[in-house]
Amino acid sequence: MSGPNPLKISGIVAVVTGANRGIGRAFVEELLAQGASRVYAAARKLSDLESVVALDPSRVKPIELDVTNPSQVLEAASKASDAHLLINNAGALSFGSLLDAPFDGVRRDMEVNYFGTLAVSRAFAPVLERNRGGLVNVLSVVSLASMPGIGGYNASKAAGWSLTQSLRGDLSKRGVAVFSVYPGPIDTDMAKEFPMAKTPPRDVAREVLEGVEAGAEDIFPDPMSKQVYAAWAADHKAVERQFAAM
Repeated sequence: MSGPNPLKISGIVAVVTGANRGIGRAFVEELLAQGASRVYAAARKLSDLESVVALDPSRVKPIELDVTNPSQVLEAASKASDAHLLINNAGALSFGSLLDAPFDGVRRDMEVNYFGTLAVSRAFAPVLERNRGGLVNVLSVVSLASMPGIGGYNASKAAGWSLTQSLRGDLSKRGVAVFSVYPGPIDTDMAKEFPMAKTPPRDVAREVLEGVEAGAEDIFPDPMSKQVYAAWAADHKAVERQFAAM
């Protein structure tokens, strides 16, 4: 079987999880700006998507989706059976060291960021294979090296990195392109507690879609992530020590 087809955003049908705010909403905005024919915007509550649908009611279709709810995951794949591109963006983040953070928060990070991503990817795999499409997993630079204050999030995103590689091995044989995205801090509610420079969500979304069109399997969509990857590729232990000291 031949490899994945190149993906062009103009005319594409896309699904974005966690689309109600932050980077998810930015993906919807950028997909519309680049000519996507339809965007399925998914979030846990339909009421949270009203302003997103209002961006273009003719092209934005809301889907109620908690990625940890198996029946909703299957229903989403059924509703969006014409999708070419799945962007697994929904995420959770709990703060605290793995030594003393509430266990429920650590478990939630893994349930959403790993098992939720896996569940949605499995449900949409036949759709993407049939439509010769692609899958994007939004990970993080902490997939590569951990920051102690967000231990559960680190572990879930590192697991997501491994998951993405496994999916790529399986889905590439079916003609589906798989992309992993490793952003640094983005200017969203999720990252508001981080005292460092943050990239606007729309800039990140634009660079990710450019990477998809270019066929770049690993996408570092902001200045910090590019710097971290260059340093990690040169000396991953140095980056591990640097992050551990934060």
